[in-house]
Amino acid sequence: MWRMWTTFDGRRVLTALAVFLFTLAVLIHFILLSTNRYNWLDGPAPTAAAAAVTTTAAPAS
Repeated sequence: MWRMWTTFDGRRVLTALAVFLFTLAVLIHFILLSTNRYNWLDGPAPTAAAAAVTTTAAPAS
């Protein structure tokens, strides 16, 4: 194992690993934000059936 670290520079390996993990985390968060179920900023969008119920629930006077 020690021979591997004589081949690679530890600072470059750890920097590349940190950049990769940060990019992966940002990608996963953006994928989750684009879904309806896991969007924690806007909340779930109302479904078409729920929108139809709320528009027809108002009584006509």
